[in-house]
Amino acid sequence: MESTTLSKNKNNSIVLNIIKGSFWGVAFSLVCILLFAFVIKFTSISENAISPVNQIIKVLSIFFACFVASKKINSHGWLVGIFVGLIYSILSFLIFSVLDGHFSVGINVLNDIAFGSVLGLISGIITIGLRKK
Repeated sequence: MESTTLSKNKNNSIVLNIIKGSFWGVAFSLVCILLFAFVIKFTSISENAISPVNQIIKVLSIFFACFVASKKINSHGWLVGIFVGLIYSILSFLIFSVLDGHFSVGINVLNDIAFGSVLGLISGIITIGLRKK
């Protein structure tokens, strides 16, 4: 009975770390996008640069989220990463849709969620690998 309780506590801790990491990743995205908006306002950066920079921000944010989520986790980084990427993608879609005032779910959103999950998988593997060294 005691080992079941310990297992449930560990699972709850993992879930909380995944959620915490995802929220930190979204917060990181918000800060980066705000900074990028200031850069765009005060410089003459081409509009063609916006999409690639947004993708770079997304990659860095998911990596950061996986890093935060895996602090106390020593294995299964790929699984943690998938869930971090998935939750991050959904949260960022919801938050940025609220900020934009427009919700539209389409193939782009599904691609974004799939991209986030795959990126989370890779980031989870990398962050766990870095911790073991």
